This record gives sequence, structure tokens and C-alpha cells, in this order.
Amino acid sequence: MRVLALKSSKGLPTRPLRSPAIPTPLPTPQLHQHWLPHALPTLLSVALPLIPWITLFPNPFGSALSIICIQIPSLVGGLFPELRPCEKNLSSCIDFYFRSFRWLQTMIFTIEEINKDRELLPNITLGYSIYDNCGKVPQAVRAAVSVLNGVDDHFDDHGCTGSRPISAIVGDPTSTTSIVAARLAGVFNIPMVSYFATCPCLSNKLEFPTFFRTIPSDTFQAKAMAKLVQHFGWTWVGSIASEDDYGQYAVQAFNDQIERSGACLAFSEAIPKINSEQKVLQIVDTIKKSSARVIVLFAGEVDAIPLAKEVVRQNLTDRQWLASEAWSTGTLLATKENLPSFGGTIGFAIHKGEIPGLKEFLLKVHPSSAPGHTLIKRFWEELFGCSFYSLDNTTSSTISEPACTGQEDLEETNNVYSDVSELRASYNVYKAVDAIAHALHNLLACETRQGPFVDKSCANISSFEPWQLLHYLRNVKFTNRFGEQVYFDENGDPVPSYDIMNWQMNADGSVKIVTIGIFDGSLAPGQELSIKEGTIIWSGGQLEVPDSVCSGSCQPGTRKATQKGQPVCCFDCLQCADGEVSNQTDSVQCLKCPIDYWSNQGRDQCVLKEVEFLSFEGTLGIILASVALIGACITICVFAIFLHYRNTPIVRANNMELSFLLLGSLVLCFLCSLFYIGRPSLWSCVLRHTVFGVSFALCISCILGKTIVVLMAFSATLPNNNMMKYFGPLQQAASVLACTILQVIICVIWLITSPPFPTKNTEHQKAKVILECNVGSVAAFCCVLGYIGLLASVSFVLAFLARKLPDNFNEAKFITFSMLIFCAVWITFIPAYISSPGKYTVAVEVFAILSSSFGLIACNFAPKCYVILLRPEENTKNSVVRAFASQARDLGSISSGVKP
Repeated sequence: MRVLALKSSKGLPTRPLRSPAIPTPLPTPQLHQHWLPHALPTLLSVALPLIPWITLFPNPFGSALSIICIQIPSLVGGLFPELRPCEKNLSSCIDFYFRSFRWLQTMIFTIEEINKDRELLPNITLGYSIYDNCGKVPQAVRAAVSVLNGVDDHFDDHGCTGSRPISAIVGDPTSTTSIVAARLAGVFNIPMVSYFATCPCLSNKLEFPTFFRTIPSDTFQAKAMAKLVQHFGWTWVGSIASEDDYGQYAVQAFNDQIERSGACLAFSEAIPKINSEQKVLQIVDTIKKSSARVIVLFAGEVDAIPLAKEVVRQNLTDRQWLASEAWSTGTLLATKENLPSFGGTIGFAIHKGEIPGLKEFLLKVHPSSAPGHTLIKRFWEELFGCSFYSLDNTTSSTISEPACTGQEDLEETNNVYSDVSELRASYNVYKAVDAIAHALHNLLACETRQGPFVDKSCANISSFEPWQLLHYLRNVKFTNRFGEQVYFDENGDPVPSYDIMNWQMNADGSVKIVTIGIFDGSLAPGQELSIKEGTIIWSGGQLEVPDSVCSGSCQPGTRKATQKGQPVCCFDCLQCADGEVSNQTDSVQCLKCPIDYWSNQGRDQCVLKEVEFLSFEGTLGIILASVALIGACITICVFAIFLHYRNTPIVRANNMELSFLLLGSLVLCFLCSLFYIGRPSLWSCVLRHTVFGVSFALCISCILGKTIVVLMAFSATLPNNNMMKYFGPLQQAASVLACTILQVIICVIWLITSPPFPTKNTEHQKAKVILECNVGSVAAFCCVLGYIGLLASVSFVLAFLARKLPDNFNEAKFITFSMLIFCAVWITFIPAYISSPGKYTVAVEVFAILSSSFGLIACNFAPKCYVILLRPEENTKNSVVRAFASQARDLGSISSGVKP
């Protein structure tokens, strides 16, 4: 067994200590005498899980413990993995760990600094007892028991014999070994402050009541890692963790955070603690097959080495690695050989600190300062590649290394041990020792009868119980000489703070680990992460953020549709339906546009719907308006012709008064169509329907009156028939007026009860707003149309009955044609009106008005205008007399039943 005993430069206290009354302590197992019965249940709970380890290794507990100690009444225990399991033989501890040796020396340096400090613990000297746990659970159990009991069965005569009280423990570095040690320390209420154990399970105060740490819990690291993934928009990541408490607790916390943030896990693998080449190959194969480009690795350096070697061997260079704090700044992986595959790695690291004087202290370590003690000799041999055993003649023939002379210079070496540029775990060791010292100082500073214990008593610095120091450690809060505030929360955790690191290449091809940001858990949500993105070098030397998604982002205008049987991050992008939009990337649903809006072509914005109506500015509107005006002008011209030739026989013979009234109504019929063109308003809606109804009622009434006159005139030629005297011009005008007034009454009732009004039709065409006139009362509108239809039907029937009367009497035949055209137009109008969309509905209505109006004027007035203008010889009195003579003969023949 290797034992190194160093003596302190300070002795016992030089001034009398205050001795306040010490109350009877709470029932606590005695640590130094008969402690085994009290600790047996806990030891069994620790030992039972070790059975697989004991069966796996021939000698799991090893043959010796490495120890450095100074035995002073106020003793601080330390647990450090100075030796690591050999990669090929995990049952033996032979590989020297320079980084951990620096941690150990940092603890010694800090204690010596405290011992020199005249303000902190004045006249009090701290001692230490530091054990090597080899980073293995069985060795950790033995080291923990030894540091608690202050003795080991394999101690030789190097000065570390006997039993000394342990005030507190600094360690363990790993979560698994810390769990073992913390359970044991909890039995004796001994405070334990870890500098590198991050398992969230250690925050459980029911299970680990005396555990504290100066490194944040992996709960915070998992949250920080998830924030980092979310910050760069990665939604498809893989996770790998070591198969131990640290890795499994950390990756579980990370996986939970990832799922809560909306991202997904492509895979989750575990690295076995016992190196398995087959398992490592399977993990690398999973990485290669996965589409995830970002991989999070929670593992210690040693555990990650087999995986890293296989990744490098298979030349897997297109993955972006995210490192946990356990290996983000480690030197075992940050090598030239690993840079092609692991260059660009981004990781979280413990907050870096600077410790003035530490480098000089580290360089003073020399075997001559502790002759005969093997741990420092082993350090010297490993560092300089020499051997002190080469000086022994009996073994020189078997030793291949050169002999160590002691003249080797540490300042000439470039080793992780003396590199103090990245003091992270070392700084945590410094804070752990400092926290214990301040807790002891507060215990020492307790004033009589103002203490925190029974009867307001204080603890005696020379004989206090561990649980009393535990009280002060829970409440310790101070600002160290570097300006950082140190304290523990209710779970024994510090304020979470991380540096964010990036692996970059130096000019010589080596790895340069650069700080690119920080994560401060004390800040408000959303402000914890601060990254200088412009300084990041990504995997493969890229300067742009790599993508890691299962499915590409859905652009605005589309929505995500989850693929059946796949995680939510694997989806298809479906275009939004008409009238729906998504204006954000990766929208999960499309939103309907407001009623007056419609989706644009890209489906990413709601735009005002196109307003459609029969406009005067449109081609169709211009044509219809022009035709209406032409029809009105033609009608006015006919009116002028009839007015000019009003004294001619043909005008007088065709009921001149009704003809003028009919022409006036036809002008109204043509002009009322203009109310259907243009943007609908309240007045245009009211006028278009009422003027249409009244003007056509007047027009058809006039035609009906003329038809009745024809029949009356024919009847008057018969013997003993005096009906014409009862249907003179006054009666004719009265009948037309009566028929028209009835339509006016219907329209007035319509306007009073439920008048037409402008409305926006958004149902007929979804992409357009059709401005139209709502008839208000459908029943009233039907009454108006029905009344016009009734007048037209009666006129058609009477005209049809009078169609064979002699032409010289009147135009019954032409009235029949005009009514036939009128009825045909409006019967055809109904299906065309219903089937026409938008503005074409109104256009069909205008077309029907114009067609029927042109039919009426053409059939009723074109033949007469032809005679008046082109056959004036037929428009003379003699012609009319001959016509009457011929008519008389025809009537006589008809009356006597003889053919002419």
C-alpha cells in the first residue's frame, strides 16, 4: 500500500479557544468508536448492489488505497480518482490521472491558503486526509469508509495512523461514487461537498441529507441543453449516455425537457460501463442510420473513449456533437485524432475561474518534499517517463524506463496538470473547501447564548459534532475573493451557471476549446442563454448552423400533418385550403380568414376579397348601358315620329293616346336597367325593383288596353253593338291607370314592410364579395313579377284571339308576337338567372329587361314606322277609305256567312 504523510506548517491553535456551553448533542452514531452497528443497515444497502462488481472483478477492492494526509484536529476529508482503471483491465487501477491530481493539489493549496489567512478561521489550522477511489464503485466504498473512519487496514508506518475526526468531505468526483459516499456520510451527519457529481438524484435531501455540491445539478444542465437545442431550431436529435447514475439521470432529464419543448428524440442509446465492442458498434450503426444530425452525449471522458474511437475509425464526420460538462473540456477526447469527427463540438462546462498562486504551487510539487511516498513518485514517473526503481540494481535489468534523477523541471513540461488556463473542476474544488472553511468560521464566530442550537448554545470548535457544522454549511453565504457569491439552495445545489464551449482547430492542428457563450440559470426565463453565434465553428468546419430535423420546416401557407406512427416532429406539409392561411413557419393549423377576406395565392396572408358587381367601368356594364341608352333613344325617336305624324291616318287609326303612353313606358323600361349597373346602394336597390315593376306594368297595361280596343272596334262593326261608346279614350286611359296603380300599391307595401337593400354575398363565390341587392321581401317581389306576368298572359290571350281580324283594323297580330317574345324572354330568364354567378346574375336580369323592351317596341311600332317613313302613299286618307270599304265588305261577308 502507498501512503504519503505530510506535516503541516502550522500547529495547533496558538490562542485559547472560546468554550461555550455545549448542549447535549442530538443522538448521533459515534464515528470513531463502535460505528459499525449504527452504519450496518446503510452499509448493507450500499454493498448489495456491488455483488455484480464483486463477481466481475477478481479483486474488486484492490490491495491498497493511495492517501495524502495531514492529521490536525479539524480534518477535511478528500476523495479523488488519482488512478483510473486500465482500458484493457478494468479491475486494476494503473493509469495515472493528471487532471485529478491537479484537483487534489488544489484542495491542498486552498487549505494552506486558508491556514495562512488571518481573517478566515484565525489561529485555526485545517488538516486533510485525501483518498484515491480509482473511479470505481468498490474502491469508492472502501475509500469512503476509510475517510469516515480515519484508518485503513493497509496503512503502514508513514504517519497516517490512528483515528481523527472528519469535519467534512470534499468529493466524490463522479455521481455513482458520490451516491455511495453520500449515503455513508449521511449516516454520520457528516457534510459532503462534491465538486463534480451532477446527478439530479443527489438533490434528494431525504436520501442524501448531508450532500452539497459546487457544480450545478444535471437537472439544470439538461434544461440548458434543451434550451440550446431549441435556440438553434433542432427538432430531431439523438441522445447517448453512459450506463451509470450520471448518464441515465442526465439523459432522462434531457429527454423530458426535449419533449416538453416540442422537439423529438431520434434515438436514445446507453454506453455500457464494461466496454463492449459489439454494443459500441451497434450505437455507431444507429448513429449512421439515423437522420438526426445533432447528438447529445452525457458521459464521462473515460466512458466516452470507446465510442469516440469507433466514430473516428468509421470516419463519421457529419454529426454535430453536444457535450455534457463531464467531457466538454476534457483533454482525453480533445485530440488531433478526434478532431475530424468531433471538431465543432458544442458543450457545457463548469464556470471557469482563476486561482492566483495555484500554478506556482503546482510547480513546487517534488518527490523530495515527501521522500518514500509513492503517489508523488508515481506522478513524477508518469509525467517524465522515468522510474525511481531503475536506481535499484536488483530490478534495473527489468526496467526499461530511464532513471528519475529528481532534476527534472515541471516548468519545462506542457501537461494538463500544470495548465491553469481552464480551471473549472479545480475551481469547484476551491469553492468546496472555501465553503467548508466559511461554515467553520461561522461556527467559530458564534456568540455565547446566541447560538442556533438547544438553549441558544454554540458549538465548540475543538470538539463539535458533524451535524453542527452541517447546520452552518446549509446556511453559508459569502462572496469569495474572486467576487463570486457562494451559497447552496434548499437541495444543496449552487446557482446554475455554465460556460458554453466550442471545439475549434488551432493553427498547428490541435484542439482549441473556445468559450462562445454562457447559461445563467438565475436570469429570467428566456434570458438564460447568451451565445455569440458568429464565433462558432460547426462540425466539418462549417460556419452555418447545421440542420437536424425529421421533416423540413413547413413554410407559411402550409400546415403540419403528423405522419401516422411517427413522432410529432415527422410530418408532411399540407397547403392550406382556400380561404385559410398560415403566416408562420411550422404552423400546426390554418386559420380561416375573416368574412371580407380571402387567402392569397401563397395562402400566407388574408387579403380583401375581390368586390364584384356589374360596374359601369367593366366591358359588360358598358355594353349593357350602351344598349339601354340606344333603346331609350330609339323609343324617343319613334315617339318623335308618331308625334310629328300624329294627324296622319295610320297614327290616328292605331289609338294614338295609348301609343304615346306605351312609348313613354318603354323609355322607362330601357332606363330602369341602368339602376342594375354600378355599385349597389340603398337607393339603387329600391329604384331598380320598383321602377322595373311599375314601368313594365304600365307598358303591358297599355298593350292590354290596345288589345281590348281592337276587340271592341271589331265588335262595334257588328249590328246592334254599342260597346265602343263604353270604352272610349277616357275609359281606356282609366283602365291603364287602374292596372298600373295596382302595381304601385304592391310596391308601396313592399317598401314599407321589407324594402330591398344592398348586401354582400360571400357564400356564392368564396373568393369574392358579390355586391348585390337583396329583395327584402321575397313574397312582395314575387307579387310584382306575378302581376306583370298576369297582365302579359291576359294580353297574350286576347291578342291571340284577335290575331285573325283584318289588319286594317289594328295590329293584333303584332301584339301577339310582342307578347310571345315577352313571355319567352322572362320564362327563359328564370333558369338563366339562377345559374349565373356573381355579376352575371344582374347582367342576365338586365338582358331580359332590354330584350323584352326591344321586342315590344319592334313588334308594336316597327311596321307603322315602316309605313310612315318608307310607304307614305299608304298613309293617306284614300288608302284608309279603301281599307274601310274593304273592311266593310269583309265584315258583311262574315256576318252573312258568304265568302267574299
